[in-house]
Amino acid sequence: MNSNTKKYLKYINPLEMLQTKKVLKNNPTLINKNKIDEASVLSLYQFDEKICVVEKEFDHKKVSDHLFSKGKNYWLNSDIINKNTVEEISAKLDLHYLIVEDILSENERPKTDEIDGRFVCVLHMLFYNEELKSIENEQVSFVLGDNFLISFQDDSIRDSFNPIREKLVLNGTKIRTQGVDYLLYGLIDSIVDHFFIVLEKLGDRIEQLEEEISTGNATNFTMNQINTLKKELMFFKRNAFPVKDLIANIIKTENPLITENSKKYFKDVYDHAVQVNDLIENYRDLITNIRDLYLSQMNMKMNEVMKFLAIVTSLLAPATVIGGIFGMNFDRIPYLHHQDGFWIATFLMLIVPVIMLIYFRKKGWF
Repeated sequence: MNSNTKKYLKYINPLEMLQTKKVLKNNPTLINKNKIDEASVLSLYQFDEKICVVEKEFDHKKVSDHLFSKGKNYWLNSDIINKNTVEEISAKLDLHYLIVEDILSENERPKTDEIDGRFVCVLHMLFYNEELKSIENEQVSFVLGDNFLISFQDDSIRDSFNPIREKLVLNGTKIRTQGVDYLLYGLIDSIVDHFFIVLEKLGDRIEQLEEEISTGNATNFTMNQINTLKKELMFFKRNAFPVKDLIANIIKTENPLITENSKKYFKDVYDHAVQVNDLIENYRDLITNIRDLYLSQMNMKMNEVMKFLAIVTSLLAPATVIGGIFGMNFDRIPYLHHQDGFWIATFLMLIVPVIMLIYFRKKGWF
């Protein structure tokens, strides 16, 4: 199926167009079947103030309790959720089975957990697909230890962590001099900042729809586009709205893995999350207003049509009455046999609607 076919397929299937299935898909216990047989792609960053060593194709079999030696910080990133790989890594690092369950599950609600001395965060990265004009999500799980951070992602192609990777290999950056809890802040901050990019795309679509409706260029698919946009915003809200509580839990936690120095940076991310939630509410109100504007315009157009039909019916009523009178089957009807009877009837049929039209105009009925 080529891209053009996919583009117009949504107009054939209303449920696909409204994307209700995506919004209602909320079972957090399902394993991603599409990637269960794909091999995970691991990368290991070993860094301190002086040096950063990167192994981009790290073998998961090398993971052990002795991998994360003291005196250095480590970031182990795993792209593609492979069940066997995740379980092997978790077994070697003695991660609780509840942590493994959160990593392997789909559509997990953003949350934090503190289990067996590990600090766990689960949230979603959101991306805007320009081709399909829809929002897509990728679940990310973080496991924080004394001097290491492990991240698990669904997708091996895209994420919002490249700026963090670039800073890690540069000397003198703050992320190199701080601990792994600061690295966790940087990764979560990049996810939240990417929310604004997705919201900007939604805002452009809202402005486009508003201009289209305001200029009277709305089509039969305008309501479908409004409903689709509303579903997209609902999907965005379900994934982004709980992030504010997640960050608030990080700030409030007394876990020693999150230092007081890093908490002040998380407070900045919290402010960004609040702004995201405010924008979501504003966009929801805008979509509601656009929908009301569209319905009002449709009602006005319908009223104009009904007014026109009512005027036409009123103007034709005299001709119908006159024609009905002279069409009655009686022997004696005035002017029935008059030589100018036809012209008199025609004149009445024309002059009476003209008088009615002038009267309607003076009343301001059209």
